[in-house]
Amino acid sequence: MIKTTGVLHFTIPVSDTVKSLNFYIEVLGFELIQHVPQIDMVFMKCGDDFVNLTKSKTSINPNNGNDFLVHHAFKIEVDKYEEAKKSIIDRGIEIIHEEHRYEGIFHGKQFYFHDLDRNVIEINALEKVTDGFSEDQINNKDYKVFPNLKS
Repeated sequence: MIKTTGVLHFTIPVSDTVKSLNFYIEVLGFELIQHVPQIDMVFMKCGDDFVNLTKSKTSINPNNGNDFLVHHAFKIEVDKYEEAKKSIIDRGIEIIHEEHRYEGIFHGKQFYFHDLDRNVIEINALEKVTDGFSEDQINNKDYKVFPNLKS
């Protein structure tokens, strides 16, 4: 077994790296490290973490409609939540789901929206990380893990 020590980066598929790099800089405050046109890849930084944008050679459709379970989540300070939400709304970007989660692993206020290619982005004002759902909850067929999940 390989014992990994963390995540170095993850890659988000996009249809146009230039338009997308501007979106991620202007909307989410990412820092551009380097755009490499020869491979149509953009290397960016988000806080202490790295994200790559890569031109996809296939169509991008990670979710049906406004489903949001396939997504990329980014943390913000708890006291910046309303400001972040207003920033998205002021840009005319539709928030497709919002909740204040007190169950599961990641607790806090969160909202979801699409990027230019319909990749779902989560903004999370993370309050705490827990051990997650209890075995009783997971094994109970009548228990709905996320009762307010639109699908």
